[in-house]
Amino acid sequence: MWDDAVTGYDFGSSHPMDPVRLSLTMGLVRAYGLDRAVEVRAAPAAGDSTLRLVHHQEYVDAVRRVSLDPRAADGSYGLGTMDDPAFAGMHEASALIAGLSVGAAEAVWDGEVAHAVNFAGGLHHAMPGSASGFCIYNDAALAVARLLELGAERVAYIDVDVHHGDGVQTAFWEDPRVLTISLHEHPRTLFPQTGWPEETGGGAGAGSAVNVALPAGTGDEGWLRAFHSVVPELLADFRPEALVTQHGADTHFDDPLAHLAVSLDAQRAVQASCHELAHEYVDGGRWVALGGGGYAVVDVVPRSWTHLVGIAGHAPVEPESVVPEAWKSEVYARTRQLGPGRMTDGRTPSWQSWEDGYDPADRLDQSILATRKAVFPLRGLLA
Repeated sequence: MWDDAVTGYDFGSSHPMDPVRLSLTMGLVRAYGLDRAVEVRAAPAAGDSTLRLVHHQEYVDAVRRVSLDPRAADGSYGLGTMDDPAFAGMHEASALIAGLSVGAAEAVWDGEVAHAVNFAGGLHHAMPGSASGFCIYNDAALAVARLLELGAERVAYIDVDVHHGDGVQTAFWEDPRVLTISLHEHPRTLFPQTGWPEETGGGAGAGSAVNVALPAGTGDEGWLRAFHSVVPELLADFRPEALVTQHGADTHFDDPLAHLAVSLDAQRAVQASCHELAHEYVDGGRWVALGGGGYAVVDVVPRSWTHLVGIAGHAPVEPESVVPEAWKSEVYARTRQLGPGRMTDGRTPSWQSWEDGYDPADRLDQSILATRKAVFPLRGLLA
């Protein structure tokens, strides 16, 4: 899913969420010829009836007002803050990104395609009635909500952004039809200070929220161990009819806003695992993959999400491949930075399964066990 206008989602030159990360990603997708290996399509911006699947109408109206006159922002509804500065066209750009994710969900549910990617999406912090954490409309939650509206009875959402997927969890806190799984840096050390293992859903949705809080400094082996110690078993039990995943690239060791130490190669490994899990546990392999955070906008984000497009499109990019010179020239022209040379960080990630090598003194294993003890019994599974 792509429309050049998504780069209008622009909080200003001093903001870490530089839209150049989107245009450089699409440029790298094209440089590898993936735009010819997969279908590239646009979708209309989400209208009010679609946005109301998650957001309150008064909030949508507030975004519209600020979009027309950024000077009108006063911090109400989380708009005009340091995280979410007001800018002209805010509503239009945000609704377009939401529309692309909803369009991806529709195409997957209708059987037009098995997989769809919107790397401009994954804005998982936006709440029903307010902006938060660089996110205006929660396209991830809207994609899930649209799948439910179309008739899905079980949708799984997996979020591997370094920040907790709090907005999506909030949207479906009491909905047993949606299983939300978030792996993120521990809330003690990172925004939004939520995502504790004890957060497991409420009411009829008890056991439908899963949170793995990773210690700062977690690297490839620990990150992959955590993923594989929780996600496959839950999906095997839940048997979703559609899978939505969020692939924030800010888990990377070069990301300036967080404290994990994950390589591009491990990010690629999780993308491949999500693809495999979709085919193994989801009817028809229905998979919607989204972007998310990521603030190393030249070295990390374009490579990570180009891998995601290739994997979802059954045209994976070889990690050892040399980055095309034409794209590196584009990078220098746009940013005055030198682009990376290859599609790898030179790592070969591996991990031990949960059944092997459990260490009760290890902080990572303590985090995994806390999650399993909190949520697995609620789902009738052994912790």
